Amino acid sequence: MTKEYIFTSESVTEGHPDKMADQISDAILDYIIEHDTSARVACETMVSNGFCVIAGELKTTAYAPMQEIARRVVQEIGYTDATYGFDYRSAAVLNTIGEQSPDINQGVDQADGEIGAGDQGLMFGYACSETPVLMPLPIYLAHRITRRLAEVRKECIVPYLRPDGKAQISVKYIGDKPVFVDTIVISTQHAPDVSQEQIRKDMVSEVIEHVIPKELMGEATKIHINPTGKFVIGGPQGDAGLTGRKIIVDTYGGSCPHGGGAFSGKDPTKVDRSAAYAARWVAKNLVASGACTKATIQISYAIGIVQPTSIYVDTHSTGVVDEQVIESCVKELFDLSPKGIIESLDLLRPIYRKTASYGHFGREEEGFTWELTNRVDEIKRYLGI
Repeated sequence: MTKEYIFTSESVTEGHPDKMADQISDAILDYIIEHDTSARVACETMVSNGFCVIAGELKTTAYAPMQEIARRVVQEIGYTDATYGFDYRSAAVLNTIGEQSPDINQGVDQADGEIGAGDQGLMFGYACSETPVLMPLPIYLAHRITRRLAEVRKECIVPYLRPDGKAQISVKYIGDKPVFVDTIVISTQHAPDVSQEQIRKDMVSEVIEHVIPKELMGEATKIHINPTGKFVIGGPQGDAGLTGRKIIVDTYGGSCPHGGGAFSGKDPTKVDRSAAYAARWVAKNLVASGACTKATIQISYAIGIVQPTSIYVDTHSTGVVDEQVIESCVKELFDLSPKGIIESLDLLRPIYRKTASYGHFGREEEGFTWELTNRVDEIKRYLGI
């Protein structure tokens, strides 16, 4: 009997308070890494009603104007008016960042030039054939909705929108194939003088119809727009934002396990970030090569140790050869040490702020090197496919 089920993923806009925090942390990382590629950065941000706190640990020779960077990010997101509940000009910005512990650093920067893992932990990567970018369909569509929300706001197509917003997409599957969008939820911050009827009309015509393919929708598709009735108070005024609180939005929308580590604000010696990127790179190349149609990769590390403590491959019974052979292929063709990942994916560049909203994966834009399918031919040769 063919299994039928509905799977849901969500995304949030760049003006969501948690994503504001992620972007500030990554903008600070970008500034520092641009001026000091040997820097060690672990930057955390909190935004709340009228203020921003920057915390964490640094080891760097560069000076970063933290307050200036934070205000610029908030301005570019769109919090440019006090009536929105947060204004880049008047918000207080407090810098409490400190120096990285030498106990950690001694295990990372090793005498022979190798880089030990910045912490212990486990990271997952995933790819599947549901979309052209080899991402699960629910998170792929959810990100496209939230990006469109930002686009129609910034281009004044829907001028009453404000920066905060969310989307949620529920997709019906028959077997392992997505066949229909069952439910669409959009919650978007807006000016107080606009009717809910107008918001619904504009969200359908200017957002949903621009994003969701017609063949995936029908009369049975349920659409919920601002289900509470209004969404005027939003952003940091409505809810505190913290770096690293949207890890499922950042990854695969719940379609695969998550090791628990956040990405934003961390330099690439932190395997929470770099190894998660590498695991996506491995999984995407496996699926793109035809070795399987779905792949989950787990990599684990110990602090100060160069090589992974384990590498696990699950093709969900879609592999064309034995999984142990595919696992051997991964170990042979991919250098998954921290230094190997940094060099293979060219991670010592200021590329991180743009990853901090609308997902770190499934984006074939400049700088997203972990999305390259540049190992496909090698995989095919190794596996004889």
